[in-house]
Amino acid sequence: MLTANSSSHHQHHEKARQRICVLGATGSIGDSTFKVLNKHLESYEVFALSGHARLDKLIQLCAVYEPQYVCVPVAMAEQFSQNLKHQFPDARVPKVLEGEEGLEQIAAHPEVDIVMAAIVGAAGLAPTLAAVKAGKRVLLANKEALVMAGSLFMDCVRQSGATLLPVDSEHNAIFQCLPAEYFQSSESLHYNASRAGVSQILLTASGGPFRKFSLEQLELVTPEQASKHPNWVMGAKITVDSATLMNKGLELIEACHLFDLPPERVTVVIHPQSIIHSMVQYVDGSTLAQMGNPDMSTPIAHALAWPKRIDAGVAPLDLFLNASLNFEQPDELRFPCLRLAREAMEAGGTTPAVLNAANEIAVAAFLANKIKFTDISRIIQAVITQLPMIAAHDLATILHYDEAARKIARSILAEKVA
Repeated sequence: MLTANSSSHHQHHEKARQRICVLGATGSIGDSTFKVLNKHLESYEVFALSGHARLDKLIQLCAVYEPQYVCVPVAMAEQFSQNLKHQFPDARVPKVLEGEEGLEQIAAHPEVDIVMAAIVGAAGLAPTLAAVKAGKRVLLANKEALVMAGSLFMDCVRQSGATLLPVDSEHNAIFQCLPAEYFQSSESLHYNASRAGVSQILLTASGGPFRKFSLEQLELVTPEQASKHPNWVMGAKITVDSATLMNKGLELIEACHLFDLPPERVTVVIHPQSIIHSMVQYVDGSTLAQMGNPDMSTPIAHALAWPKRIDAGVAPLDLFLNASLNFEQPDELRFPCLRLAREAMEAGGTTPAVLNAANEIAVAAFLANKIKFTDISRIIQAVITQLPMIAAHDLATILHYDEAARKIARSILAEKVA
């Protein structure tokens, strides 16, 4: 997603430090981002941060990086400002902004070069879109932007000339396996798979902890079991999504938007070792794979420095330790969330947003021990059936359907529990 942005070229020549805004600084992507940044503080300056729940951690980050701005939820802004001044009377205190308005302000700030979009959930939508509209280099870790508003989002990328770099390890792998020309077209920045000779994308999935479970065993899965991922360290919701394969379904939707391919040209491959992070097949019979140890620092470092490469602090892949790589087909009978996601992408419009919202409510209910693991897909299916698709021309429509889907999901849950 290349653009000839003269101001950023100018900065590269001057060797000025790139200014970064980290949205969602206190989460696991934030942790990995700072791990990479700490190795390259001569090249990057932390200009703005946002946090939501772990505000003590945010205060620590402010002390270490001394950003110009920090954004917190409206309800916590006053308390946060007091704590900040109290704990660091001598440090240069950043300007405290609040709420969605504050997030959009730092994401689109004229002095920001790079935005790490790592706010989880629908809350990350508006600020990520603001960064894109401002033509920033956007490191995309928020799934919802593409799942809920993919067409709208990619249209904005093309219009604004933003540089969009996927941080999700699978999409980053695909990005690395595609030719640079795939993202360059003076007319509309519209990537063209046939021009690049791409036949299909192979999206790899670990298969989650229950890959070998029978349907009967899946009925009995507990939140504790579902919260342990074999290869990656992640938050609770995404770990459950990995166990249901909904995570891979959401990534399939993202891949279709990012790489401008129909769902039938994105194939999910179960690969339990998570060493190959995804592959691209070409019309000449070539299959290119991106491999590495499962560590989010690699895609973050790649997206930060692209088209250059920087040290991510990740050990090189030891092929002798990882002597065998296995592949299998996903079983959509045992893991129907994958099928539901593909069907939502095929339906288009508001359906992926409905799928995503229903899934969030269902996963939260499962984590709270209110429903069975296998009820997650049943609830999603029921909500999609009740909400017919309409075209998703603007964010307001998408958010309206997001809310409607949550209401329906909650009422289905209320009937279940009653």
